[in-house]
Amino acid sequence: MMKYCSHCGSQVEIRVPEGDNRPRHVCNTCSTVHYQNPKMVVGCIPVWERKVLLCRRAIEPRYGLWTVPAGFMENGETSRQGAVRETLEEACARVEVEGLYTLFNLPHINQVYLLFRSRLLDLDFTAGDESLEVLLFEEQQIPWERIAFPVIRESLRLFFVDREAGEFPLRGGTILRTAEASKGYRITLDSAPEGLV
Repeated sequence: MMKYCSHCGSQVEIRVPEGDNRPRHVCNTCSTVHYQNPKMVVGCIPVWERKVLLCRRAIEPRYGLWTVPAGFMENGETSRQGAVRETLEEACARVEVEGLYTLFNLPHINQVYLLFRSRLLDLDFTAGDESLEVLLFEEQQIPWERIAFPVIRESLRLFFVDREAGEFPLRGGTILRTAEASKGYRITLDSAPEGLV
């Protein structure tokens, strides 16, 4: 929760600014409105032949669990550039992006995930600073119970289904944390918007 204005240092209060429709942090002195928006997470599903490259996390949250190389998008880069950068940083792997594959909303943590299908350019990969190890897995070798995040588990599940079908439509949906679901979250899949590639 924000207490002070990053522009002038004065205290902020939560109120609905004039012309807006939801509460925001507003500076009492300079009237700056501090918007808080969802974070964009971008990454790749890197593939070599029939195998997928996964990273075992060396950082929290979910230290020691497996994921695809992904992380927060930086200012001044496209989502594709961010996905390639994250893959290089976390797995020291060079990839060719083949297309946007999944777009998942995670409103309970204010994040949007964009994962790209990609092809490894070579086998010269190793663990980056945020990874304990990086390995190639065939589908039956995936450590499903040790996947770090529901969004990654679902994206990988869809990937293998679509690979078997021989086509990769744009997939998307919403993942919500819920006490009612057996695994603590509920996934709602959307249909891909027509014409969106």
